[in-house]
Order: sequence, then structure tokens, then C-alpha cells
Amino acid sequence: MTPTEVNNSFYTSEDAQLIDVRTSQEFTVSHLKDAQNICVTNDDFEEKVKNLDKNKPVYLYCKKGGRSAKAAEILADMGFKEIYDLQGGITNWEESGFETEN
Repeated sequence: MTPTEVNNSFYTSEDAQLIDVRTSQEFTVSHLKDAQNICVTNDDFEEKVKNLDKNKPVYLYCKKGGRSAKAAEILADMGFKEIYDLQGGITNWEESGFETEN
């Protein structure tokens, strides 16, 4: 999804889940409002995402899109129904003029 699509759909949904799959260090520097950090490269990624609701939409992002694509595959294999990946990651989000927080 484009940054505009994510902005228009996630922030108007009452039950969507926004996951930043980057490292905690990257998350601390900047992240999208209301995001939770679950790093896809950590060994406990699958254990942590088990706490998410598989029947609610999940929006994923990383820096440019590679790690979130990997996370999307893992979530799909785990039975998540609605998975949306931010195209171009937080880099594209910021370049599109949307705000982040730290």
C-alpha cells in the first residue's frame, strides 16, 4: 500500500494493528504514530506476533520494504487474514510528507 493508502485506512480503522518490524534502535529514532515494534530479525518474532489478533488487519513497515515483505510472508503462513505492507517503508512515508514520532 502507498503511504496515502495506509494513512487513509489505518488511521480510520478502530481495530487495525500497526507493526514496525525494524530493530528497536531504528524504532527509537522515529516511527509511525500508534506503531508497536516487533523486530522481524529477532528469534522471538513469531512468538511475539502470536499475541496479535489474526482476524484484524495488520499493517507492516520497515525502512524500505524488504523486512516487512518477509514479515508479511511469515504472518500469512501463520494464518493472518488481512496483511498490508507499506510500500517503500518509513522512508517513503517521510518522503511523502507524513509525520513520524520518536
